Amino acid sequence: MPISLSSASKALLATTATALCLTAAVLPVTASAQSPDTVRIRGTIVRVDANTLVVQDRGGEVVSLARPAEMAVSEVYRIKLSDIKRGSFIGTAAMPQADGTQKALEVVVFPEAARGTGEGHRPWDLLPQSTMTNATVADLAAAPKSVRGGQQLRLTYKGGEKTVIVPPDVPVVTFRPGTDALLVPGAHVLVNAQEKNGTPTALRVTAGRNGFAPPM
Repeated sequence: MPISLSSASKALLATTATALCLTAAVLPVTASAQSPDTVRIRGTIVRVDANTLVVQDRGGEVVSLARPAEMAVSEVYRIKLSDIKRGSFIGTAAMPQADGTQKALEVVVFPEAARGTGEGHRPWDLLPQSTMTNATVADLAAAPKSVRGGQQLRLTYKGGEKTVIVPPDVPVVTFRPGTDALLVPGAHVLVNAQEKNGTPTALRVTAGRNGFAPPM
């Protein structure tokens, strides 16, 4: 049966203090400080209509959300590893490694209009202990031989820098404005949601096309 957003948030988030930034007019943005009652729900659409969005989260629970008229929809789609260039502004969920580097789980290449959004390095909730770094690619090179075919990125942000190793099979994506045509039963989504006036409410939906799941 549908569960409340407050129950879902306990199951879904290691922390809610680093919720997804919703300030961009078109694009879902990875990792910026947000109100602690904003949560990310990753899963698949069960049903959708003009007023309601029902999602089965990755833990199997069903979450029913109000769908306001102003709910934004964005499409996430795959691009190539070679599309990451020196000077690109990216966001990457990653796992810390023993040698101090980060091993990417996914990479988002931001359109130029979103440069600087959520800049910094912080914990993330994709996997336990995962991190998120939104930063500029200052330099790139071939990954170490242990990650043949990948890329090594030196990322710089205000106050620091990180070295990220991107394996060749890691999803690299970007965004574009989406439409309701993406919101069909079975579609993989990442929903930014918040309780408003006592009702769990979807603020933004990032959806993949033809079975593609938002990897962030």
